[in-house]
Amino acid sequence: MQLLLTEAALKRVGDRLRALAPDLDIVTLAPDGTLSRDAAEVDPELYWLSLDAFGAGLGHFFKHIGQGSRGQWVQTFNAGLDNPVFRILFEKGLRVSKSSAQAPPIAEYVVAHGISLLHPIAAQQAAQDAREWKRVPFTEIGSSHWLLVGFGNIGHEIARRVKGFGAQITAVRRSAQPDPLVDRMATQAELPDLLPQADVVVLACALTDETRDIANAAFFAAMKPGAILINIGRGELVDEDALRVGLEAGRPGFAVLDVFRAEPLPAGSWPWTHPNVRVTAHASNAGNGTLRRGDELFLENLRRFRAGEPLLNEASKAEVGL
Repeated sequence: MQLLLTEAALKRVGDRLRALAPDLDIVTLAPDGTLSRDAAEVDPELYWLSLDAFGAGLGHFFKHIGQGSRGQWVQTFNAGLDNPVFRILFEKGLRVSKSSAQAPPIAEYVVAHGISLLHPIAAQQAAQDAREWKRVPFTEIGSSHWLLVGFGNIGHEIARRVKGFGAQITAVRRSAQPDPLVDRMATQAELPDLLPQADVVVLACALTDETRDIANAAFFAAMKPGAILINIGRGELVDEDALRVGLEAGRPGFAVLDVFRAEPLPAGSWPWTHPNVRVTAHASNAGNGTLRRGDELFLENLRRFRAGEPLLNEASKAEVGL
C-alpha cells in the first residue's frame, strides 16, 4: 500500500511510521511538486495532507489525488470541509478524516480574547499610561453567558475551558441532544431568543448553505448591547457590512475576527482600523502543539485504518452536500 506525504512530515515521524507500517510504500512530495519517485510509479491508496502541506505543495497534492485511481483514504489538516475540492474526494470514493489538532489552540485563542474583553485590560493599561488612578469595572467571567454557535471539536474545547470559570454556556448545533459540558443545547432556529442573553458569541460552525451569512443584520440587532462577537469559523459566516453597522450601534460592542471573506485582508479594509475590532491573520490555530497533535492523529488513524477500526473524525458525505 502506497502513502503520499510531505518531505517535512516524513522527517518528523519517519521512524515511527516505518515501525508502525514497515510494509508501507512511502512517497514524499516537495513544496515545488517534486516526487521522491518517478511519477509513473505513484498512485497512492493513502494521502496525508499535514499542516505543512498548506501553502507548500497543497495544489500538487490535490492534483495527484485527482489523477489517482487507487485512493482509499485522506487524512487532512482541515477542521472544516467547505472547500469544493473535498466534494471531489468523496465523489472519487475516498474516505476523509478531518483534523482536531487545531481545536485546543483555537479554544485558547477564543477564551483569551473573550476574557481580555470581559476584563478590560486595555482600558486598565490606558489608565496606567495616563497615570490616572481610575477604577475600571468589569464583567465577572463566572457571571457571563457564552453562546457557542457550532459544537464540534473546537466548540467542545472552548466549553471545557469556559466551564472551569463557572460561566453559563449555551451551544447551538443541528442536534439538540444534551451535553454535560453545556448548560443548554439548542438549534439554529432558536438563535433569535438566545442572542439577547449572551455576553460572548462565538462562531465555530461549519460553513454551509444554512450558515452562510448567519451573522447578518437581524443577528446583530438581536445581540445584547455591548456583547462580544468572536469568529474563528469562516469569513463567509459574517455579513461584514452588517457587522460594521452593528458595531456602530453597539451590537456587538466588540468583534474579534480571525477569518474574513477576502484573505489576506486587504490593507484598505475597514476592520484594520475600527476601534472596536481585533484582527488576526487566520492564526487562531497557530499554537506550538498543533503540528504535533496532527502527527499523532495521523499515526493513530493509520493504525486504525490498517486494523479495520473506525477512524477518528471521519467526515460524512453530508458535510460536503452529497
